Amino acid sequence: LGTWLLCHSLVACLLLHSLALGATTAGLHGANTGCSESCYCSEMADGGRVVRCSNMHLAEVPHDLPNDTRRLYLDGNLLTTIPADAFAGFPLLNELDLSHNELTQMEPGAFRGLVPSLRSLDLSSNRLTTLEPEVLGGLRAQANLTHNPWHCDCRLQVAMPRLDLEPASLAGVVCHTSEPKDVGIDTGVPFIMMAADLDLCAGLKRTTDVAMLVTMFGWFAMVISYLVYYVRNNQEDARRHLEYLKSLPSKLDRPEESSKLSTVV
Repeated sequence: LGTWLLCHSLVACLLLHSLALGATTAGLHGANTGCSESCYCSEMADGGRVVRCSNMHLAEVPHDLPNDTRRLYLDGNLLTTIPADAFAGFPLLNELDLSHNELTQMEPGAFRGLVPSLRSLDLSSNRLTTLEPEVLGGLRAQANLTHNPWHCDCRLQVAMPRLDLEPASLAGVVCHTSEPKDVGIDTGVPFIMMAADLDLCAGLKRTTDVAMLVTMFGWFAMVISYLVYYVRNNQEDARRHLEYLKSLPSKLDRPEESSKLSTVV
């Protein structure tokens, strides 16, 4: 009897241990209903979810994220681009971490739908070289833009005043390269601190002016060529017409001569 009770107790302990281990594993993985297969989810005290997809070797944004996500961590993956509407359908999202990826491009409308809710955007440690207002779509979030190889040129200088990000965010844009190269940009200083004293579009304006002059000269040459061609053709037609007119009197003289002869006879 003692042996039977001992075995029964041992089986009960193993069963309880298995149940506890399963519950712990489920808690660690955030195995909530509707969570992405590539991520870990946890409930927030005030509603919504925290979704962690960090360091999962993801090459694209998962398509099965829960739409009540408030915080989304996609850092440390292999993302190279953010397509349009990648985060559409997340009305509660207020924090998005895309740091430490391989981002080189973000398509226009990549953050469409996040303007009312997003408050924090981390784009640090990627491969971004420029920012387009059409990409951010009017986001007013606090953004981390540090540690990207920003290319400071006319395109970026024109885009900066049109960005609606928190002003302090733009301090993270530090030039890695510049165009033109001889404008004296300090690669260790935030671009926004130098932009007011620089005109990176001057070279482009000169190029545009030269192109306009070349185009105007081309049109002028075409007009002159047409006028010369027109005058030459008209001169030839006029010469032929004059020769024809000169030949008319000689043809009219023959009837007069025949009438004189008839009178004499």
